[in-house]
Amino acid sequence: MSPFEHGEVFVLDDGGEVDLDLGNYERFLDIKLTRDNNITTGKIYQSVIDKERRGDYLGKTVQVVPHITDEIQVWIERVAMNPVDGTEEPADVCVIELGGTIGDIESMPFIEALGQFSYRVGPGNFCLVHVSLVPVLNVVGEQKTKPTQHSVRGLRGLGLLPDILACRSTQPLEEHVKVKLAQFCHVPIPNIINLHDVTNIWHIPLLLRDQKAHEVILKVLDLQCVGNVPREPKLAEWTDRASKCDKMKTPVRIAMVGKYTGLSDSYLSVLKALLHASVALNRKLVVDWVPSCDLEDSTAEETPDAYEKAWKSLKGADGVLVPGGFGDRGVQGKILAAKYARENNVPYLGICLGMQIAVIEFARSIMKLNGANSTEFDPTTKTPCVIFMPEGSKTHMGATMRLGSRRTYFQVNKCKSAKLYGNASYVDERHRHRYEVNPDMVPEFEKAGLSFVGRDESGRRMEIIELPTHRFFVGAQFHPEFKSRPGKPSPLFLGLIAAASGQLDHLLQRPCGVFSPTGRCTCFPNGPHKLKVYQNGHVVKPLKGLVNGHYPATGNGAIPI
Repeated sequence: MSPFEHGEVFVLDDGGEVDLDLGNYERFLDIKLTRDNNITTGKIYQSVIDKERRGDYLGKTVQVVPHITDEIQVWIERVAMNPVDGTEEPADVCVIELGGTIGDIESMPFIEALGQFSYRVGPGNFCLVHVSLVPVLNVVGEQKTKPTQHSVRGLRGLGLLPDILACRSTQPLEEHVKVKLAQFCHVPIPNIINLHDVTNIWHIPLLLRDQKAHEVILKVLDLQCVGNVPREPKLAEWTDRASKCDKMKTPVRIAMVGKYTGLSDSYLSVLKALLHASVALNRKLVVDWVPSCDLEDSTAEETPDAYEKAWKSLKGADGVLVPGGFGDRGVQGKILAAKYARENNVPYLGICLGMQIAVIEFARSIMKLNGANSTEFDPTTKTPCVIFMPEGSKTHMGATMRLGSRRTYFQVNKCKSAKLYGNASYVDERHRHRYEVNPDMVPEFEKAGLSFVGRDESGRRMEIIELPTHRFFVGAQFHPEFKSRPGKPSPLFLGLIAAASGQLDHLLQRPCGVFSPTGRCTCFPNGPHKLKVYQNGHVVKPLKGLVNGHYPATGNGAIPI
């Protein structure tokens, strides 16, 4: 999938390559989804065709209605029963997101299926939230309701009646606008929820709570509460995080060197992981987008202004991050970025291709192997540092990579990466690659000073590299950004931000830190030995001091104060 067209490709534990929206759900809800949670038209049609070929329809004519629409409903009900929160119990509520715009030809079978579904399950079992834009005409300054009126009319004409309107706007909705929407859309005023622009995304749950959205949803779904009184959402941790994010002033600049810098959604999970880490370390994140092509000599000749701007951004950054990617465009620029970071002791994190780039640069600069390259970029290279994986396919692109959660074993206990992961003996992270470091050259690399501190279970596949003499120079073959959460930042991203902001030594010593309910340190210290403790989402007490060198487990988590 082209990042320019789809944004990033989010990877799940089971190897599913899915839309970036599923990453948003995983981050916000701290859950683990599966490839079946991503329903596409292709999957539905393929399933129906397979059934028809097996004779399941007994030779009947296969049609959109009822066969396609029935398959959509069956898929939803089947997947809704799969636990995603780490328990063995099915969920009480299943969230279904139908993307696109009302009237899109692509979504018609799904709209018809949901119309049938809502009728079949009946009132109290289906709540339709319709998201719509309420724009403001700059000349007049009036909030316009016509787009919402028209989309609701179209929705009703297709057999779906919205229970809740979620109205996006730049400013809070004026009261008379809500009255107008209620009148023309046949939705009660309490069921009109306003999602206006906020300073950071963590204010959104607070915005929903303040408008009693939870009470509306409970009422529509007929979910009984103890004493028929809805409990207040437990959002103390969210409140603190949103407030903390607004107050951060000390900047940390990270140069993002990549191919798809023209569309930030191409690196959405990387950006979120950087944000999670910077908030945990009380730093205001500033990302400088550096197109890797602009760092190359050819750009200096063709567009010198872009060349100077790119190098100025790179040299002005506190840390450098080279994310994953495919193809040879801009590779030389990424190599130059890795070389600059290595030679100038600038914190560096290379992800997937970013790690392979660092290996190639090390071979060329330190080991004097001028022809060193990846067979992805030069199939005839005489010094193949990075090679095609033996189990890969060169004829089929889709789903033939090494995908999903794989285990990485630490080879060096005292390395920075192992310390960042809480001195664990192994970690499980998500992968998406078809090339790997040439295992036959590993002894030469290690003799020259490059340390392969993490490997897979076979010991022949390199997973994590480090330069021991560097302040922070780490490369990972996996994608740590996919498992980063607001309350549990990715350890490697924490390391990058900590190194870039002068906090790495403090982080690695970890006399204080944040703990999960199990008591394991999640590796982001900040400030004095004092934590704000949450139990069931509420602040219960400040915690001081260590117990046997560690803080005890603290309810459902804790954050530094």
